[in-house]
Amino acid sequence: MGSEASPFDSIRYIPLYHVNSDSQNSALNLILTLRPEWRDSKDTIEFVKFTDGITNTLLKAVNHLPGISNAELDSEAVLLRAYGKGTDVLIDRQREAASHSVCARHGLAPPLLARFENGLLYKYIPGSVCSPADLRKPEVWRGVAQRLGEWHATLPISSISSTCPTPTQLSPHNKRASVEAMSMLTPGKPIPNVWTVMQKWILALPTSTSAEKSRQELLQSELTWLTKQLGSTPGVGGSNAFVFSHCDLLSGNVIIEPTPSSASASRRSSASGGSEDIETTTTVSFIDYEYATPAPASFDIANHFAEWGGFECDFTVLPTRSVRRAFLREYLRSVNLHLNHSYKESDLDELFDQVDRFRGVPGFYWGIWALIQAQISLIDFDYASYAEIRLGEYWAWKRESSGARQQAGEKLPIREQRWAQEE
Repeated sequence: MGSEASPFDSIRYIPLYHVNSDSQNSALNLILTLRPEWRDSKDTIEFVKFTDGITNTLLKAVNHLPGISNAELDSEAVLLRAYGKGTDVLIDRQREAASHSVCARHGLAPPLLARFENGLLYKYIPGSVCSPADLRKPEVWRGVAQRLGEWHATLPISSISSTCPTPTQLSPHNKRASVEAMSMLTPGKPIPNVWTVMQKWILALPTSTSAEKSRQELLQSELTWLTKQLGSTPGVGGSNAFVFSHCDLLSGNVIIEPTPSSASASRRSSASGGSEDIETTTTVSFIDYEYATPAPASFDIANHFAEWGGFECDFTVLPTRSVRRAFLREYLRSVNLHLNHSYKESDLDELFDQVDRFRGVPGFYWGIWALIQAQISLIDFDYASYAEIRLGEYWAWKRESSGARQQAGEKLPIREQRWAQEE
């Protein structure tokens, strides 16, 4: 997995499955294997189901032993995450476990307790899950910017990547094509990365009809074009071109930590030498590392901004230019704090422009993902329509960037209108 020893093999393995049709019993067997001391009190174990995600089953196991407080309950609670059907074609589960382990080692994830046949067990993080509306609150987005800066500055990509193509979960007839495509796509770059992940997904798309085959060929052509346009994007201010990126910072993966740590005030120095108003910043943590992979920081940030609109893709609430710039200023402060560097205003300008150029890529990324999910998922979610909305973001960005929309005399799409809005 790279120059560092892979943490995957050191994670405890439990040879059991979570079975959706027998969730209570299979989950109980997993928890009692992990916590044999709970066997005598198994009648007081409760499973709380979380439904914020749209690909996995997430259960919180708590043991209501007599005489213990809610805080003690949470401190002993275990999260069980079982993977969605067929998602191995989308997600490298070994890399996910390694990513979680690396984040935990740096204090940026809860301890990973064990892996089982189709999921993970890890410690519960007390706090509240964000909604899309929460992400848009200044105190929350400042916290996200600070935490993301810490991620990008401190987490090593060497533990989740190498320079050799090692695609997994591909059928034999696709594997050689994938190795060659990945090698050509990002030569000399850490692999896997966000570009090679998209390559793997495109190769996994259904091609049983002429329409499906044509779409796959079109998306392959677009990926080749995209990597030529953006694949060599440098890091800002001499930083690495690729950073350890979360790549799925939707609201459900941002946890607001409980008070008193959740509200910390800081006074900023203004350019004139005085001080600005006190800005309250919420302390947040990130969860779920399924899609974590080396990527340009600009992709991770643009991807997070897209999530301000939630699964409904409400383009009217995406961050305006002034808000994006304020977020990026907070992000750069955090990056440079953890690297013990300083940043220049020109670095902020450069990052702002890069994120602007990347704004269409998340739609391409999740559009391909949703096309696959539409084929494999058993979850009640309209992935096919979601795919068209997200790919529509990409096409709108491309037409705007090339000037094709203006030349055709067409109206500026809502998302592009919002993105161009100053305040």
